[in-house]
Amino acid sequence: MQSKLSGVVKKWSKRCVIGLLLVLATFLALRIYETQRGPALSLWHTYVPPDWHYDDIDHATWAQYLAHENVLFDDVRTHVSDHLPAEERVPSNRFNPASPIYPEHFQQDWNRSYTLMPAGAPRGVVVLLHGLTDSPYSLRHIGRRYQRDGFAVVAVRLPGHGTVPSGLSDVTWEDWASATRLAVREARTLVPAPLPLHIVGFSNGGALAMQYALDAIEDPKLARPDRLILISPMIGITAFARFAGLAALPAYLPPFAKAAWLGIVPEFNPFKYNSFPVNGARQSYRLTRALQSQIVDMSRQDKLGTLPPVLTFHSVLDFTVSTRAVVSALYQRLPANGSELVLFDINRSAKMVPFFRAAASDAMLRLLPPAPRNYRTTIVTNATPDSPDMVAQVTEAGSADTRVTPLALRYPQEIFSLSHVALPFPMSDSLYGIRPDEAESFGVHLGALSVRGEVGFLVIGADTFLRLSSNPFFPLMEQYIDEATGAPAQ
Repeated sequence: MQSKLSGVVKKWSKRCVIGLLLVLATFLALRIYETQRGPALSLWHTYVPPDWHYDDIDHATWAQYLAHENVLFDDVRTHVSDHLPAEERVPSNRFNPASPIYPEHFQQDWNRSYTLMPAGAPRGVVVLLHGLTDSPYSLRHIGRRYQRDGFAVVAVRLPGHGTVPSGLSDVTWEDWASATRLAVREARTLVPAPLPLHIVGFSNGGALAMQYALDAIEDPKLARPDRLILISPMIGITAFARFAGLAALPAYLPPFAKAAWLGIVPEFNPFKYNSFPVNGARQSYRLTRALQSQIVDMSRQDKLGTLPPVLTFHSVLDFTVSTRAVVSALYQRLPANGSELVLFDINRSAKMVPFFRAAASDAMLRLLPPAPRNYRTTIVTNATPDSPDMVAQVTEAGSADTRVTPLALRYPQEIFSLSHVALPFPMSDSLYGIRPDEAESFGVHLGALSVRGEVGFLVIGADTFLRLSSNPFFPLMEQYIDEATGAPAQ
């Protein structure tokens, strides 16, 4: 009987293996078919500049990192920009030296690392960590606010970024973590303790900021931050990213190199990649998994008691990262240390709720656990469902009572929600703002584009026009920064 049962188990095991192999073969065949139909790879997809990895960065000074960064950009100019074929020398190509969006034309190329110093003696220092496919440009307004408040600013270009999208095909999250440590070392060189050290992280940079703070608790050689500010932090992402590596398997065969890319898109943005390699998604997934595991382990060992206060800004609707993970994987495990979660609700006065998916219209109700909570929550929402005037619904840590405070802010009627990419940019940002500042120009006002016409003839996808890229509530974030730095609000 036992022998017969064993034979049945082996038979079904074999069938399962064969079934899985057939599923994998079908997936790979469909993946190859999908990628072969797409646009061809360009030089910025195939040439990989020699960026440093963590073993180089951990032994480098800030000056050495900047020197190598200069080499990288010279390298990209030589191997990409100077060799573009005629059909790619178009005004909408950021790598075209004759294009108005060519970054080296600008007074400052915000793809590169930079530092800012205040007018007088520094009152503290802040490290800025940008997001995936992004560049140091994304946090420049935050940096300028800190500089105005008397803080020195260190903004690092994370490895694989700022040059060409293919740079993300040869990078690991450990490289980004190493660059974070380098930036903090430079920050403490500019402004030694005991003056305050803040770390601001946007999206993927938020995960790096959080992980550094946890590492600093366990490693006495690391400078401890006094405050963390996270903007749309990538604490968790979709489960699809776990299997992103499978999507790139056909790329090991040269004829199917396009399979290494989740998106091959024209590069019309001077400070952000549009094309996205599979490895970028994979490394973000590895980072978030490592971070969540570290939070759980340190929470169980009661090591989070010395964690600095965490201030997070997040849109209730976020198509890039998991808003729920911010609450469940991070805030639910924070000690009562003065942390705060600021959530931007949908615009209930825009009359778009009937067009939302059911999961979106009641997202706020499902996000937060019942009060009291260990952290303060502030929900920025409409005063009434018919009013664009905004209020802050504030629930203090340890309390179940909510007070409502009017804000001198309004939700523009044409905006139905914020987005993942919008939060760090004011409405006046020259590149992403709905009302761009004309005094500063980067060749295009992407956030102000609102056009109608025949479809299929633009190099820019329709989602570029629809997705909000600037934040009508940025003044509120500036007020929070003023409070964190102890500077008078304006």
